[in-house]
Amino acid sequence: MSRIFAKPASHLRHLQQSLKNKSFSNDVPWWRQILDPNSDIVNRWNYVFLLTCLISLFIDPLYFYVPFVSDRACMSTDDEAAREITIYRSLTDIFYFLHIAMKFRTAFVAPSSRVFGRGELVMDPREIAIRYLKTDFIVDFTAALPLPQIVIRYVIPAAKRNGSGHSKSTLALIVLIQYVPRLFVIFPLNQQIIKTTGFIAKTAWAGAAYNLLLFMLASHVAGASWYVASIGRQFSCWAIECNKERDAVPPCILEFLDCNNVDEDSYIRDYWRNSTRVLEKCDAVNDEDSGFKFGIFADAFTNEVASSSFLAKYLYCLWWGLRNLSSYGQNLNTSTYIGETLFSIFISIIGLVLFAQLIGNMQTYLQSMTVKIEEWRIRKRDIEEWMRHRQLPEDLQERVRRFDQCKWLATRGVNEEEILQSLPLDLRRQIQRHLCLNLVRRVPFFEQMDDQLLDAICERLVSTLSIMGTYVVLEDDPVSEMLFIIRGQLESSTTNGGRSGFFNSITLGPNDFCGEELLTWALLPNSTQLPASTRTVRTLTEVEAFALRAEDLKFFAVQFKRLHSMKLQHAFRYYSHQWRTWGACFIEAAWRRYKKKKMEHELALQESYYYNQDPNDEGNYNEQSFDDAGPEQPLVASGSRGSQQLGATILAKRFATNTRRGIEQKMADSSSSLKMPKLFKPDEPDFSAE
Repeated sequence: MSRIFAKPASHLRHLQQSLKNKSFSNDVPWWRQILDPNSDIVNRWNYVFLLTCLISLFIDPLYFYVPFVSDRACMSTDDEAAREITIYRSLTDIFYFLHIAMKFRTAFVAPSSRVFGRGELVMDPREIAIRYLKTDFIVDFTAALPLPQIVIRYVIPAAKRNGSGHSKSTLALIVLIQYVPRLFVIFPLNQQIIKTTGFIAKTAWAGAAYNLLLFMLASHVAGASWYVASIGRQFSCWAIECNKERDAVPPCILEFLDCNNVDEDSYIRDYWRNSTRVLEKCDAVNDEDSGFKFGIFADAFTNEVASSSFLAKYLYCLWWGLRNLSSYGQNLNTSTYIGETLFSIFISIIGLVLFAQLIGNMQTYLQSMTVKIEEWRIRKRDIEEWMRHRQLPEDLQERVRRFDQCKWLATRGVNEEEILQSLPLDLRRQIQRHLCLNLVRRVPFFEQMDDQLLDAICERLVSTLSIMGTYVVLEDDPVSEMLFIIRGQLESSTTNGGRSGFFNSITLGPNDFCGEELLTWALLPNSTQLPASTRTVRTLTEVEAFALRAEDLKFFAVQFKRLHSMKLQHAFRYYSHQWRTWGACFIEAAWRRYKKKKMEHELALQESYYYNQDPNDEGNYNEQSFDDAGPEQPLVASGSRGSQQLGATILAKRFATNTRRGIEQKMADSSSSLKMPKLFKPDEPDFSAE
């Protein structure tokens, strides 16, 4: 029975996998492809649509500036501005419909598969459509409807033809309540972007600007709402006072307050305007004398905002919104009108919420730019308190401060090793190769190595920083790491184990290395204790270098037999300053031995000459011929041995003895300064494995 059900189950899994592969395949037309919600194209579209939503939220309140109060005591609409706003609004509506179409082709994660990992994507177009229609379709479709265009195009002209006047024109603008579903569209979109990418803005400045833009948008909406409410309040006053004069002569007709009818009934309207008290009682400038209280809407008429140009109205209302939202509506002097009071309460609450949320987020973004600096400042303060508590000498305190400053300038407070250790091995290896390979190749010793060994070395290199005057290692101390210099200079000196009269010093610069005793130690098969340093290494300037630890070098020696090659060892000896020093001292010692041997041979020749010289031929002494005699030439007597007299022989022997004694004493005095202590040859590893 299990086999009967196993086969259909396997077919079902195969069908789902093939449907998934088909949905993401390039062979399927683009309009039939199912998109991954985490794909790059969906993420880019979400950013584009978010920007479009912000623009549309900015455009919609511009309709509130269409009505205005003319200086002829009537109301009208700015038809030219309305047409331009409608064009831009229609362009943004296209993106809303495109967003609806894209959501019909975007897969979703099945809720039942979220137990572990990211979950399984549902790729069936029918299930996607059903889920979308049950969740967000109504809100998205309502937000995409061109309601303001319909109102401007059809509702307002029809209201004017029916004689309803601006009462219905003002009421028609309430249709812009479509702003609410558009807000409900942008908030889930914002959360979707954060869920997918982790952030809205990549940089702190962009995040702060984004939150400031949202606060400016809220101020723009508040200012536009205040303006249209001011126009409505003015029209309400005119309607109330006009109803009181309905039975007067001439009677008050609402059409008189429409600027489109001013030219038609100009004589009657002029007669009514000269005799009516409607305009006097609805004058916001003389609010105390008139019985109508404009409250917070009085500024729109006392400052002639309602009759100004479109740009002037917009800027003033934007400033009004910014001022009252940032002050939580504390500057608002309201009347007892319920609508005005509710509007003021709404401004105060929204201002408090937006200031706490958006401005708080903006402050967080800006503080994130200086969080590392603040941490470093706190750390410096702790270090200063600790040094004072421990009563460190002033020179040590200065070195600690200098090291902390140099480390901050080099890393900016970022722990690079911690970041690398949190990454996968392959990614960490590639990053280390990118950071270190070119620098490692600059070291001549590494030019002889293959790429596999270089990759392994790059993976285990650790960056180090040393300030000026730091002793990296002292002579006879254990060597725990090899340093490959990237920047700066070091002094490497030795006294050959503390021998008197011996001192050798060299300067190491970029592309050099020190601690080469460690490589010899690593290549020895049974090495356990770390080798002793033969040199003292001290930094002359600030030094940046890569360190290769002893355990890592031992690992390379075991895993990579390439390190045992004679070619690599010869390259190591050539670039090793320890071997170079030993070679130079070996040549110098051989030269001094040769000079000493030559001097001894010359003294022997001179002594033999005095022993065999004829007393009668003392004046025929040829110094040039003596100098030309080589060490292998036989001794030649200048006269006949049988003709020498006994007295001359004794005298010559005494003279030669005294001369030899003086020369030997002179050589003994000078040899102490010429004698060079023996320099031990560096240890050689066993190359029998080659």
